[in-house]
Amino acid sequence: MLSAHEQFRQFSPKPICDTSKALEVLLCLQCDSRAEVDDMATKAVAAGATDAETSDYGFMYQRSFIDLDGHGWALNFMSEELPQS
Repeated sequence: MLSAHEQFRQFSPKPICDTSKALEVLLCLQCDSRAEVDDMATKAVAAGATDAETSDYGFMYQRSFIDLDGHGWALNFMSEELPQS
């Protein structure tokens, strides 16, 4: 559930994290293809997110970004094919 700060304060007695100083959450989503990873990450960056890291391990492809609220996201694609050695 996404809430504005005022509403969120009604659910938690703890202070809201300052995401400019600390990472509050890291959300990971599994995608069906490398193209889907790239498409979603490109759209997030176009909407104002900060591109963080791209990793290609052959069997796994990942792009990360930080959203406008300072939350970390990782988009992953895992290939069913084993890497060639």
